[in-house]
Amino acid sequence: MSTTRGLEGVVATTSSVSSIIDGVLTYHGFNIDDLADHASFEEVIFLLWNGRLPNEAELNQLTEDLASYAEVPQGVIDQMKMYDIEKVHPMAALRTAISNLGLYDSEADDQSEEANKRKALKLQAQVQTIVTAFSRIREGKEPVAPRKDLGFAANFLYMLNGEEPDDISVNAFNKALVLHADHELNASTFTARVCVATLSDMYSGVTAAIGALKGPLHGGANERVMAMLMEIGEVDNVEPYITNALNNKVKIMGFGHRVYKDGDPRAKHLREMSKQLTSITGETKWYEMSIKIDDIVTREKGLLPNVDFYSASVYHSLGIKHDLFTPIFAISRMSGWIAHILEQFSNNRLIRPRAEYIGPDKQVYVPMDQR
Repeated sequence: MSTTRGLEGVVATTSSVSSIIDGVLTYHGFNIDDLADHASFEEVIFLLWNGRLPNEAELNQLTEDLASYAEVPQGVIDQMKMYDIEKVHPMAALRTAISNLGLYDSEADDQSEEANKRKALKLQAQVQTIVTAFSRIREGKEPVAPRKDLGFAANFLYMLNGEEPDDISVNAFNKALVLHADHELNASTFTARVCVATLSDMYSGVTAAIGALKGPLHGGANERVMAMLMEIGEVDNVEPYITNALNNKVKIMGFGHRVYKDGDPRAKHLREMSKQLTSITGETKWYEMSIKIDDIVTREKGLLPNVDFYSASVYHSLGIKHDLFTPIFAISRMSGWIAHILEQFSNNRLIRPRAEYIGPDKQVYVPMDQR
């Protein structure tokens, strides 16, 4: 029996949701560059779930449905108010709240196609309401209810800050959501598919995915990138800091990717967004520091930035708390998780790999008094 550590390069299933071929990322065949430049996040949600772009009526219906499902059951909000706010990481809060949502849905275990579509809409709509509510609760503020007249990206920023956002912020956040929406069979998506392949429910699948995304080797990298930038502090400190880290074999977060050898195609969009937003906020040092780190790590290690690296300064410039970076990743990736869950349900087979045993052999039970 041959083994592959981390299942690297192993093809575990077929999928039409997204692809990474020769370093090019597509959603149902649409190049990520094209989508990032032109599509709304709502269009991408529809694309991922239906395999095609919506017409105007379909897009309006999806936008209306998301707005109508965006309110979260009061019991979920009340539970979040009981958390030990100073100790609970937002990803742990999100994981628990999403699981809790299933308790309030009478269709949670209904596996019919129509019920799953409704659950998909509820999960996508309510995930951002949960993240913003938690953020405000821990600041001693009441959650802000979603507005039915705002699009998805604008609604998030409105519920987070209690103010209607400007167009530049909305467009930047929309693009970030589009870029993070799906990424083939990544760790959290694989986790979701393994879970629902047992014919468990959609809430369980998404909760499992959030658990996988919580780890710093998957979704938590951009938070650690911003922590590094804050620790470096100024542009002049970049070279000695990074050189020392490399000499001591400290991992620089936000660089390299298992499936991209010539660079993550999403990074260039976030790099440009970082440049624009830091210029608007007057804190260009975050962009300048990032560019300098990029140059050094690429030169010394041959590693290129991934989607997490520049997203850190983008989210910081939007005024988003650093420990909310990964929950925002989850808000976007919810669309991809659901697409894969629906695809798994449509042609299901239990995912049950084998393991090569490397433990001791031919052991014999010894009675307690002889041990």
